[in-house]
Amino acid sequence: MQVSTAVAELRPKLAFSEIMSFAIETFCSNKVRFMLTGLGMVIGTASLILVVTIGMTGKQYVLNQIQGIGANLIYAEYEGGAQRITNTAPDPLTVDDMTAAHEQVSGIVAASPVVPLAERIPVGNGKERDIQILGVYPEYRAVRNLVVASGRFFDQQEEQSHTKVGLVTEKMAQEIYGSAEAAVGKVVKLSGLPFTIIGTFRERVDTFGQSEVTTNTFLIPYNVARYFTDTPTVKLIYFSVSDPSMVESVTEQVKRVIQSRHRAESVYNITNLTQLVSVAEKTANALTLVLLAVAAVVLLVSGIGIMNIMLATVSARIREIGIRKALGATNREIRFQFLSEAILISVGGGLIGVVIGLAVPYSVRFLTQYRVPISGLSAIIAIVVSSLVGVLFGTVPAVRAAQMDPVESLRYE
Repeated sequence: MQVSTAVAELRPKLAFSEIMSFAIETFCSNKVRFMLTGLGMVIGTASLILVVTIGMTGKQYVLNQIQGIGANLIYAEYEGGAQRITNTAPDPLTVDDMTAAHEQVSGIVAASPVVPLAERIPVGNGKERDIQILGVYPEYRAVRNLVVASGRFFDQQEEQSHTKVGLVTEKMAQEIYGSAEAAVGKVVKLSGLPFTIIGTFRERVDTFGQSEVTTNTFLIPYNVARYFTDTPTVKLIYFSVSDPSMVESVTEQVKRVIQSRHRAESVYNITNLTQLVSVAEKTANALTLVLLAVAAVVLLVSGIGIMNIMLATVSARIREIGIRKALGATNREIRFQFLSEAILISVGGGLIGVVIGLAVPYSVRFLTQYRVPISGLSAIIAIVVSSLVGVLFGTVPAVRAAQMDPVESLRYE
């Protein structure tokens, strides 16, 4: 027992540094082969990082678009009542509903009614143009997150004093007056009443005609719009809350307040953009997962390539394996030798891929004004995955090399 122990202690052991140096020497002696093998890993890890970046960029873009409309926005509109045999008078929303909700529901910071009207105005050369008039409060600008391109928005004093002023859309101003600045100060007659254009505006993001604002929209104070209506009813009521986290609860409270002020059979749509935000996030996440699956396939193919190259390397180095075993190398050391070569290829390719994957979004940040989101976690995951690929697909060649018979290996030509 003591003799065998002494022999075991005298047997030379291959140090970790020697194994890595052998792996590097093998890599240097077959540069082209190993570089082509590692190329798949470079592409795979770079793709993984870029896929995550693309997914995050898409999600951020969609959320920014929704926030441009108003992430804190709640809107209410009358949808009509249930069908009845007897005639039932309509039960639309009024400004009093807005006032009641504003007073009874905490968290609402601004509100505005919307009263749509239609008019035809002269645009010169004997031509006329149909426009949409919206009677709104001064708070409408903040609630709808509008951008005032030129001039200014009307204020509370002008609203209360029934001042005949208004704002036209930026596009309408350019088409009729040549520019947004040229429209400011012009007078437009609505039903014979002169209205002075004090500014131009646009929506912060393009809603593609899906909102109440159109290309030919003219905003005027609500109290002035009442000159042209017989009843105090409104088409829409917008509310804005102080914090996005309060949107859901405030929506339910507003719904209860409005419903309590009307007939039970009347139907009102009180909703927000939270559901749209949720759908956008789920869609972006699903797209990211699909792209990650594609990147995973690339990594899988790269791993198979590494395994094939390493199997070919084992076949080409059978005599070398026999010599090492004859000199005292154990199966474990032989296995670790070939496994380290596979890991070196995969991790080396992974590191290069990470550098490329991070360089692209950083270059976009540096060279353009776009703030592309960058995920450091994706880089860590890419390194871990590339290491796992090296271990998993390098194990089969390493085990095959370790199980070779040293006598047969020495006799191999």
